[in-house]
Amino acid sequence: MHIKSSPRMETHVLSRLFVLVLCIYSLKTTVYGAGECGRNPPDREAIKLAPCAMAAQDKSAKVSATCCVRIKQMGKNPKCLCAVMLSSTARNSGAKPEISMTIPKRCNIADRPIGFKCGAYTLP
Repeated sequence: MHIKSSPRMETHVLSRLFVLVLCIYSLKTTVYGAGECGRNPPDREAIKLAPCAMAAQDKSAKVSATCCVRIKQMGKNPKCLCAVMLSSTARNSGAKPEISMTIPKRCNIADRPIGFKCGAYTLP
């Protein structure tokens, strides 16, 4: 038994297929665009913490006011702060994760995410 298809039916099937592909693509784009730091990758966000470079390398280094302001701002999203502190940009700048994790406490940020698990580290 052979079913004959009309041009109108083929157009209808093709248009539905196109809509399906478009939906799948938009879902993929939406998921990809919503990382730990929203649309910006952690490596790009890490640049904002440049004033924290010395404090992230030396536990006894004074943490600048600018660093504390930026850490407090980024700390509103602990997942982003964590991803930034463990990013390749942070590592390549010489930051040590075990020291970076102490910066929110060294800034005396009262509402910091105490106890937040950040990879192998925990924010004090």
